[in-house]
Amino acid sequence: MLEWVQRVDDASDHTYGSRRMKRALNCLGYPVSRNKARNLMREAGVQVRHRKKFKVTTNSNHKQPVYDNLLQRQFDVPQPDQVYAADVTYVWTQEGWLYLAVVIDLCLRKVVGRSMSPRMKSQLVCDALKMAAWQRRPKAGLIHHSDRGSQYASKAFRKLLRINGFQGSMSRKGELG
Repeated sequence: MLEWVQRVDDASDHTYGSRRMKRALNCLGYPVSRNKARNLMREAGVQVRHRKKFKVTTNSNHKQPVYDNLLQRQFDVPQPDQVYAADVTYVWTQEGWLYLAVVIDLCLRKVVGRSMSPRMKSQLVCDALKMAAWQRRPKAGLIHHSDRGSQYASKAFRKLLRINGFQGSMSRKGELG
């Protein structure tokens, strides 16, 4: 049974505690209690490896140019498609970290573009803005506000802003708008 405990532990990427280990062993035809599963795990040298809950998504130490802060903490926007705010976050899945880029219209307080990827590259934020531009068809002059992350300062993203006639705007580190 110790061999099965080790196999389940490896298959779960070391995320199973005694509750899930008990359930897995029960499904494999080994009727064990939670205490028995805990003891088997201890005997097999198996421990849960807790994932790091915080992951930095902004690298503002880059050499690319940054935009001035055009938003100046003015979050109340009178009409839709005048100011978009964007950011990248992450979600832990069974396959690993998944990055999510979101574009929000500040007037509507609604997500107008999004993109997901296992890699945090400039393509992630470009795809989110492309989705927003394709769905909403904003006019030239729109302000796109973000942090100073390397994805938003990348050549590809700056080119996308230029092609659409959008203005870039960036906050300083530790500043919301």
